[in-house]
Amino acid sequence: MSPRKFFVGGNWKMNGDKKSLGELIDTLNSAKINTETEVVCGAPSIYLDFARQKLDAKFGVAAQNCYKVAKGAFTGEISPAMIKDVGVHWVILGHSERRHVFGESDELIGQKVAHALSENLGVIACIGEKLDQREAGITEKVVFEQTKAIANNVENHWDKVVLAYEPVWAIGTGKTATPEQAQEVHKKLREWLKSNISEQVSKSVRIIYGGSVTGPTCKELASQDDIDGFLVGGASLKPEFIEIINAKH
Repeated sequence: MSPRKFFVGGNWKMNGDKKSLGELIDTLNSAKINTETEVVCGAPSIYLDFARQKLDAKFGVAAQNCYKVAKGAFTGEISPAMIKDVGVHWVILGHSERRHVFGESDELIGQKVAHALSENLGVIACIGEKLDQREAGITEKVVFEQTKAIANNVENHWDKVVLAYEPVWAIGTGKTATPEQAQEVHKKLREWLKSNISEQVSKSVRIIYGGSVTGPTCKELASQDDIDGFLVGGASLKPEFIEIINAKH
């Protein structure tokens, strides 16, 4: 058995209101959840305080983004200090939508990772290739470059990092990488960590999969040696999220 604790993140993205998220939270709080799995819910920033107050303590909460400094004239941004001030201990950084919709560079994502870790937030750091990159056969090149930009900023905080491999072509499209495709990239990422960081980090860092994970697909994905959990988008807003959380056991 892997020594790595199974990790399931729910990314609510820009969805929900107090009523619908309150109902979702009630469903989660009353569900039978495997205690061996770590669960973190990524709420819109305006609802972080609400989610943290309403969710049971056994669930973590994550911001979906943050900026690279503690405070200042950065209209519309939030800082790790603010995230912590409402009792939240995680942040999602480098999600493909931040990269490809909002144009965030590898360099900026690395700077955000460095600052969030320096403020003692846990970081769910996302990497992944687009469809044209996969078809061009450069998946490894792309994900290794993205991972390097993150790794260069982690220093000795690997215990607070979860890597999320999300093939962009499988997000919100209903397409899922086959368990074999996902496992192959996870295994290569672990080998990269072993060669470029350390064997200890490669064995201990959790690498989770994101890309249209659903109730029907989650169990086989969870059975792969190097897949340590999921980052779930649309399905995290539905009751099937509970099935996904319990995929491993």
